[in-house]
Amino acid sequence: MARPSPRIEVAHEALRQAIIEQALKPGTKLPEDVIGEQFAMSRTLVRAVLAKLEAEGLVDANPKRTATVAQPTLAEARDVFEVRRALEAEAVRLVAKRWQPSFADELDSLLRQEDEARARQDERVSIHLAGEFHLRLAQLSGNALLERYLRELITRCSLILAVFGRPHSSDCAIEEHSALIAALRKGDADGAVAIMHSHLGAVERRALLGGDDEKPAALGDVLSRYAAAVTARQTTKPPRTANQP
Repeated sequence: MARPSPRIEVAHEALRQAIIEQALKPGTKLPEDVIGEQFAMSRTLVRAVLAKLEAEGLVDANPKRTATVAQPTLAEARDVFEVRRALEAEAVRLVAKRWQPSFADELDSLLRQEDEARARQDERVSIHLAGEFHLRLAQLSGNALLERYLRELITRCSLILAVFGRPHSSDCAIEEHSALIAALRKGDADGAVAIMHSHLGAVERRALLGGDDEKPAALGDVLSRYAAAVTARQTTKPPRTANQP
């Protein structure tokens, strides 16, 4: 299968990260001309990017009006958390079954980065790293289909947090992630599943606290910042092999 254009990949990842980290708020308009100008792409390629984001539940696109960052309903939010709890429980069981000491090293590294972001009071990076922790758990499960579904659910949860409440408490998330690693280290699969259930329940409750009135940044400014970050990561990150967990 042919790889998509590098410009499409950069545009997709930049928009995705900007939405996940809530730099682009739900309801933000995504004009094709602004995106096309930022990434030097035709409208056809921009529409391909928006279609991909729509399939992931991050964008509402309609041929007759400007696409916007998706705004999940409360019912959709509850559905997402219900399915996510079920799938993350299975992911944790699979990780426990496949557990290797190197898994702890990777998860501990993400936890340290979360803690550093919290110390800097860098809320957006903290949100991103919390999601990466769960994505890495999904990858470590060794089930590619489970990873794919959880990736979509985790990104949708970022939208839910943006719509219905303030982002997660970093202190709570770090403590919960640390407890989960400790249970996996001990080979306590049932304990790890219980911690994950409790953790996601807490995330869901925190998602219903009520939002803020922060003034949104200009779309072009946000895309410029995220495009530069994505491009920098792509030029320094080693390629992932097909059999890599």
